Amino acid sequence: MTYPRPSANLFPAPKEPAQRRRIRAVLTIVVGGAALALGAGAIGQTRSLNMLDQLESGAWELRDRGAGAVANNVCIRGGRDLIQLHHPGMTCKSVVVEDTPAEVVVQYTCAGQGYGRTRIRRETNALIQIDTQGIANGQPYSYAGEGRRTGGCRN
Repeated sequence: MTYPRPSANLFPAPKEPAQRRRIRAVLTIVVGGAALALGAGAIGQTRSLNMLDQLESGAWELRDRGAGAVANNVCIRGGRDLIQLHHPGMTCKSVVVEDTPAEVVVQYTCAGQGYGRTRIRRETNALIQIDTQGIANGQPYSYAGEGRRTGGCRN
């Protein structure tokens, strides 16, 4: 049995010279790579965290939720200080997971010192709900409580 030969129309010759096709392919890769790089940069950018900037500085009382609630007093310069309650003053790398007018979620890592994930929900600029957990000093921690501004800091 013999099969008919395919006609020349099934495999038409390229309409562009080979060099032009190669240049077009390289440009497509370069432009696509640049678009991916720009998109990845936008993902890793620090967001504004405006909600935290609106919280009042000063003395805050942080009270645990639940039975036998314990209150701790802290002095903060701004709402961003509340992100790293268990790693105060440390230089840590952070990633903003959520940033809305009423709530922020931030994950952070402090090289060799631990890490944390903090969620802060604002009720007013002087009343917040805070949940944070992670590892500090080699030990796990978890805290859920309410924060209230109580006035100015005492030196």
